[in-house]
Amino acid sequence: MHRLFVALRPPRTMREPLLSAMGGIAGARWQDDGQLHLTLRFIGDVDRHAAEDVAAALGTVSHPSFDLRLDGIGCFDRRGQIDTIWAGVAPHHPVRALHASVTRALTRAGIAPEERAFIPHITIARFSRGTFPSGMLPLHQLWPTPVEARFDHFLLYESELGADGATYSAIARYPLG
Repeated sequence: MHRLFVALRPPRTMREPLLSAMGGIAGARWQDDGQLHLTLRFIGDVDRHAAEDVAAALGTVSHPSFDLRLDGIGCFDRRGQIDTIWAGVAPHHPVRALHASVTRALTRAGIAPEERAFIPHITIARFSRGTFPSGMLPLHQLWPTPVEARFDHFLLYESELGADGATYSAIARYPLG
């Protein structure tokens, strides 16, 4: 089985300020450089044949390249407990349009649409259940240097889960433009 997702890989000029902003929150598992991405669509576990269909379907996506900038820090919670800190991006329109194109292509390949709302973001830290420190999250201390970058491709990734977290390998690259 192959555990797949489709994502944008921020250029180094966008990853460096994110990496330099990480730290200072007890219990956080900070993402490393190889883990920084903006998920367009999580696919999950598929067999080899379905993975080939996914790769071929993504090759039909046509979308212009676009610029995004880092835009704020936020968090997700589960049942009232923060489990993820993320960096937002703006503007949302081009990345939402690409997400919609990817979703249509994957639907044609037999992958059911995701039911969760799409919120464009780059995960920068995760917390295990019950490890988030009590008190106010100092999000203002994490604010990265404002930076804008051009996105001219998206990637199909394979994710391997291990004791130290997930390892991501890009297995196909698709141009935008």
